[in-house]
Amino acid sequence: MKPNPIKNISSSLLFIFVLISSHTVTGHTAASGHPVISVDQSVHIPMVSPANLQCEHLVNPIGIDVPKPRFSWLLSDPRQGGRQTAYRVTVSTDSLALLQQKSVIWNTGKVNSSAALLIYNGVMLKPFTKYFWQVEIWDKDGKPGSGGKIASFETGMVEMSNWKGTWISDRNDISFLPAPYFRKAFQNPKKIKSARAYIAAGGLYELYLNGEKVGNHRLDPMYTRFDRRNLYVSYDVTSKLQNGKNAIGVLMGNGWYNHQSLAVWNFDKAPWRARPAFCLDLRITYEDGSVATITSDGSWKTHSGPLIFNSIYTAEHYDARLEQPGWNTTNFDDSKWAEVTLRAAPSKNIVSQAMHPIRSVETIPAVTVKKFNDTTYLFDLGRNIAGVSKIKVKGERGTVIQLKHGERLYPDGRLDLSNIDVYHRPADKKDPFQTDILILSGKGEEEFMPKFNYKGFQYVEVISSKPVQLTKESITGYFMHSDVPAAGKISSSNPLIDRLWWATNNSYLSNLYGYPTDCPQREKNGWTGDGHFAVETGLYNFDGITIYEKWLADHRDEQQPNGVLPDIIPTGGWGYGTANGTDWTSTIAIIPWDIYQFYGDSRLLSACYENIKSYVNYVTQISPAGLTSYGRGDWVPVKSSSPLEYTSSVYYYADAHILAKTAQLFGKTDDAQYYSVLAEKIKKAINDKYLNKETGIYGSGLQTELSVALQWGIVPNELKSKVASNLAKRVAADGMHLDVGVLGAKAILNALSENGQAETAYKLAAQDTYPSWGWWIVNGATTLYENWNIKAERDISLNHMMFGEIGGWFFKGLGGIRVDEKQPGFKNIILAPNFVSGLTHFESSHDGPFGTIVSNWKRKGNAVIYDVVIPANSTATIHFPISGTQSVYDGEKKISQVYESGAGKYQFQIR
Repeated sequence: MKPNPIKNISSSLLFIFVLISSHTVTGHTAASGHPVISVDQSVHIPMVSPANLQCEHLVNPIGIDVPKPRFSWLLSDPRQGGRQTAYRVTVSTDSLALLQQKSVIWNTGKVNSSAALLIYNGVMLKPFTKYFWQVEIWDKDGKPGSGGKIASFETGMVEMSNWKGTWISDRNDISFLPAPYFRKAFQNPKKIKSARAYIAAGGLYELYLNGEKVGNHRLDPMYTRFDRRNLYVSYDVTSKLQNGKNAIGVLMGNGWYNHQSLAVWNFDKAPWRARPAFCLDLRITYEDGSVATITSDGSWKTHSGPLIFNSIYTAEHYDARLEQPGWNTTNFDDSKWAEVTLRAAPSKNIVSQAMHPIRSVETIPAVTVKKFNDTTYLFDLGRNIAGVSKIKVKGERGTVIQLKHGERLYPDGRLDLSNIDVYHRPADKKDPFQTDILILSGKGEEEFMPKFNYKGFQYVEVISSKPVQLTKESITGYFMHSDVPAAGKISSSNPLIDRLWWATNNSYLSNLYGYPTDCPQREKNGWTGDGHFAVETGLYNFDGITIYEKWLADHRDEQQPNGVLPDIIPTGGWGYGTANGTDWTSTIAIIPWDIYQFYGDSRLLSACYENIKSYVNYVTQISPAGLTSYGRGDWVPVKSSSPLEYTSSVYYYADAHILAKTAQLFGKTDDAQYYSVLAEKIKKAINDKYLNKETGIYGSGLQTELSVALQWGIVPNELKSKVASNLAKRVAADGMHLDVGVLGAKAILNALSENGQAETAYKLAAQDTYPSWGWWIVNGATTLYENWNIKAERDISLNHMMFGEIGGWFFKGLGGIRVDEKQPGFKNIILAPNFVSGLTHFESSHDGPFGTIVSNWKRKGNAVIYDVVIPANSTATIHFPISGTQSVYDGEKKISQVYESGAGKYQFQIR
């Protein structure tokens, strides 16, 4: 039966009236046992309400294609024990009607539940339609909150058959270097109500309407396996159209679609490679209700222009003498432009790019400039970034300016590219690595910034063919990355820790370009291992679910029928070798599981279930005894190498274990039983061969060997303390320094701090001599490096993410903010801080699906003050690290070492 909206409005008004007219609020007891204190009504009582409404994990998105989108929200209720006891979600195509509960196409009714993530289950959604939705909530006392906030989402194509445009390109072949420009003029005869542009592309594009760039995205669309899946982007362009004549312009770049640069990864041999092409529908809805669609078709014109070369991998070349002013405006004469060619779509799977886009997020001015002579300057941005530089310069017509980008300098102060150009294989000198080339027009001050490229750099060396005068303001850096919202923050009494956290985030963002990469300069590859080593750092610090869901779709596109995955994704073919094993391509299991743990959202896990199963089955087929050597091993170790069979088998176990738990979650009982048995078989095989049960030593007792067994649950429960103690002793024997590669770096801090050895973990994290993370920082690093040894002969990128787990460990190992696998998405939060002796205070916060979690501690004399915030509609299990005669107090009340708490703000003392 449909709920009575009048009754609910009346109830809300009554609730407000009671609050206003009462002198006190009736006391209640929160889940923590805290009484809710009576409040004088002269004090403002905030209304309980839903907040942060999202559809598909985006705020008011357009271009939604999924038939059953996800709705999520959080509860704004600052009271102790605040929680949601019921909700109602309604959806309509009319926002006013929704407020009046009229013309509702979906109404959940009042659902007695604290859930704040819901999948739409109403009538089939129509394409090109804006929907409004609201959520109403009932609070911990069963009373309705304030009026439901309204959010929106707008569907896009929904089905491939709804496209009207044709894929078009110019008539050149893949070896033609200049970028193609496209244009079309059209008449707009009536008053416009709304207009949307939908554009899909093989390659990259910038879209213009009447001379203005549409949107602020960079490098659209995101890189996919182009012959299996293409992305289109949706824009609201209502404000950019005008009465009468209009003009559309599209400038196309090669991207990963038509890779003209040569490198060891064989990008130029990708099976999809073709000249850039696009399909566009400009859908205009008029005030009289009629609809017109302007499409890409044979009537468009094309020409080359000043962008004479572009490579996502190397750089761009721009000849300003070839500019055609106004090429994308209505009055431009295109009579000398050529006809386009029509072509087939790159794939039959064109879906919406519903994700946080790449943007120029931060503007970074040069800190210094060094002039070598009238034609050579060196600019220093003061920090390593991924992105582009912009130059402002005056010079004679025809002056050639080279802008070389790099991370290091030679002793004489000139730019050194030798650490990042090692995989570039140019056929000639016409495509220098990370070097933009600008040819001046001579028309006053000129500006240039690449459109279809990005680089990793701190320094820009400018070399001109003729003298030019440059100042520090002539070069500006732009830090580009997928613009994911920040979700975490730490602060401590140790500046090294704070700087290391900042540098880790710089590296993470430098390597987030619609998929996680290894480095932004030398490769730009989606190395699977780097992706899952750093996933928790990403998820604690940023709201990255849309990026990971896209990347795991790339995994599904790339997986072979036999279950095999390449170790770079996407790939043009490279990476299906013999080493693309469990320690790297476990991304297929680990990342969907971690997304489920952090968001409480199982859609990605469900989408990947059969892929995880196929992958585990393949490894089982080649590893019948339960041990496997399928992998790369502990890459770039300090000095000691762990057995490949051992580390690969540990990840094989992790995958099988995740698969078993996932099968159980989805009610696949036969699979759950089968893969549980398989996981136990793998664990037994590892322990039988590598564990000395008497000594508690794995293998020869290396840091990685002991760490990964603890991290991934291989160690029998009764031996965990002993193995962790052996690990701490090994670290001490190694001079309180690391002796690990990437697998050990992922595991070691967690293995220590989660098993009673937090002091050792902190000393490793805060170490500032070689080898350590801190060694990089004290030597000037603003990002993470690829090698512990700064002066190594190889593997010496200065912006790599493969050692990046430490950025997540700060939240887990010091702040103690951890997921509860039984109640994922931080529905119940595990708080297990470690009050390590090396710090006087530590602050951490994370914005989870239910709100901001805070875990702050500081020393006060012999006591520790621990401040906690548990967001409304969630709970926490707090594990206090006490020793000796210490006790935990809430005010003057002594409480237990493990404490269950409801939502609210709390202050505890450990003394």
